[in-house]
Amino acid sequence: MPFEQQEQLLGRALYICQRLDLKAFEQSQRLATNPLMVRAGSQGMAALFRYGVVVLFGLNTIEEVSFLNDIKSFATDTFDDYEAEEVNLSLSSTTPEDNNSHYIELDAFNIERLQVVASVLAKSVILAHYESEVTQTFESIEPLAQSLQQGNSHAHGGKQLLAHIGDVLMIQGRMVGRVEVSDKPELLWEEPQYERLHKRMAEEYELIERHRSLERKLDLVSKTAETLLGLLQNQRSHRVEWYIVILIVIEVFLTLYEMWGKHLLA
Repeated sequence: MPFEQQEQLLGRALYICQRLDLKAFEQSQRLATNPLMVRAGSQGMAALFRYGVVVLFGLNTIEEVSFLNDIKSFATDTFDDYEAEEVNLSLSSTTPEDNNSHYIELDAFNIERLQVVASVLAKSVILAHYESEVTQTFESIEPLAQSLQQGNSHAHGGKQLLAHIGDVLMIQGRMVGRVEVSDKPELLWEEPQYERLHKRMAEEYELIERHRSLERKLDLVSKTAETLLGLLQNQRSHRVEWYIVILIVIEVFLTLYEMWGKHLLA
């Protein structure tokens, strides 16, 4: 087993792509499943998740770069910049008294415990990624709201708002359908003795609170975009009504002018 002689261990979670094909890894030599654990580097291991997160344990910088390059062919829609998160792990019996580096204590560096750590860390880095995305989406909606408030509607406003609504729906679908942030890892159904560790890690990274906060933000962005889209559509509807009224008035004037011309000729 890796890490048998180590007292401290660094874990790094990287959100590298939208989807990671694990079939090739599942057929090759693996250490465990749910989540999938494979050997990486000279003496390390990696946890791989279908929703595009890789959690690396015990790899140096060169080994990390090499491993990520090796799995690029199995990644779909890779990101240019990876969202990353680190955790310092330490054996309970060897944790420094001056714990300034904020170590997470484990009784042992066995695969099951590292699977629990990887599951929590993967969800945390996903939340960080979408928290940033939602913030950017809301910031891009704000100028549209101010523009409509001032009565300045733009032809591209509707397309932008629809795009924002689509982004929100896509994020919600990924969070619920792929990542399942609020659900416990499958490992805990088979190994319930690690449930306390999962609960401690989930509380440490505030997974539930951050997930609820993100859901509220997504709901707010969605409602804001839908409200602005409704206002924009109402403005355009009123404009069309005014066009119709103007056309009717013009037609009336033309009819009266035609009748007046016929009267003069008579």
